[in-house]
Amino acid sequence: MSSQPRAIVSVTNDLYTDQRVHKVCTFLHEKGYDVFLIGRKKRTSTALPERVYKTKRMRLLFETGALFYAFFNLRLFILLLFKRADVLVSNDLDTLLANYWASKFKRKVELVYDSHEYFTEVPELINRPRVQKVWLKIEQMIFPKLTKIYTVNDSIAKIYADLYFKDIKVVRNISPLWKNTAILDKKSLNIPENKRLLILQGAGINIDRGAEEMIEAMTQIDAVLMVVGDGDVVPQLKKRVEHLQLTEKVIFYGKKPYDKMMNYTYHAEIGLTLDKPTNMNYRLSLPNKVFDYMHAGTAVVATEIKEVVKIVRNYEIGEVLESLTTDQLAATINRILSDKDRLNTYQENCAKAAQVENWNNETKILNSIYRYNHGE
Repeated sequence: MSSQPRAIVSVTNDLYTDQRVHKVCTFLHEKGYDVFLIGRKKRTSTALPERVYKTKRMRLLFETGALFYAFFNLRLFILLLFKRADVLVSNDLDTLLANYWASKFKRKVELVYDSHEYFTEVPELINRPRVQKVWLKIEQMIFPKLTKIYTVNDSIAKIYADLYFKDIKVVRNISPLWKNTAILDKKSLNIPENKRLLILQGAGINIDRGAEEMIEAMTQIDAVLMVVGDGDVVPQLKKRVEHLQLTEKVIFYGKKPYDKMMNYTYHAEIGLTLDKPTNMNYRLSLPNKVFDYMHAGTAVVATEIKEVVKIVRNYEIGEVLESLTTDQLAATINRILSDKDRLNTYQENCAKAAQVENWNNETKILNSIYRYNHGE
């Protein structure tokens, strides 16, 4: 019987809300790996809930910008160099440099790359060509040398395959099959009772993700919008809500652990995914919130994003907006809320779709990537 292999997984976020990384780490743990997850600790980071695998969050002098990425990768490289590992799992391009060089110095270590997005086309880079060029150089240097790569959807996989002539596997960021047991009531969650409920959730409520238009649309909708998550535009959203005197119609709950967040989603009738096709990364995205809404039985209203549209229309779990405008948003949401039969159909279809679209099916792909089985 072989000794237990160790997988060291690294990511640049603070681990609190990254469900994809948590799901992969849990999968590896259940497969028999000794899992060690490395991230970073920010001044605002919340204590992590207990997990079945070990974690470490590095505190750094810098929290943003080039110095953060430089120091993070340096610290990560040194840590990886002196830790026993059989597999290094690099999540996204901003951890790849440290993982790649550590794998070159360590014998018999396998490097696996999990690309969560089309990194060089994220909104934070497309208007900063010099910085974008640095990341692209790193990608072009390392990507052709990788042997095990997977990403979040077919669209991104095709781009990487065409660029680098590599076999790119797809492991979508789908929720585990969620069971609505021990649901907290609205009072316990501080949710208004006897109100129609909408939800916008996510760890990245940032620019060009439709939150601004949704706030404006709430002036025309007789419902309460729950914003569960955080992001760059949240401070501006809060100011806009106060200016429009919508504080009783738009409630910010901040970041929540996954299971608690799903309680809010469960109570909502409609979930929103409103990314704009302003950059290639968003045009190719398939946010995990789509599957969270599906699993909670919450109808979906979405923008015309290719991968999202395939899910919403294929399973008939909601509606796709013709355009992302305040009036179009309000009209679509009001139409669904006023049509009980339509809403019930979407919610029933969510339950059926969840039986197919869940993390259990995605782990079949992971099994082909991480071949160790406990007890071999």
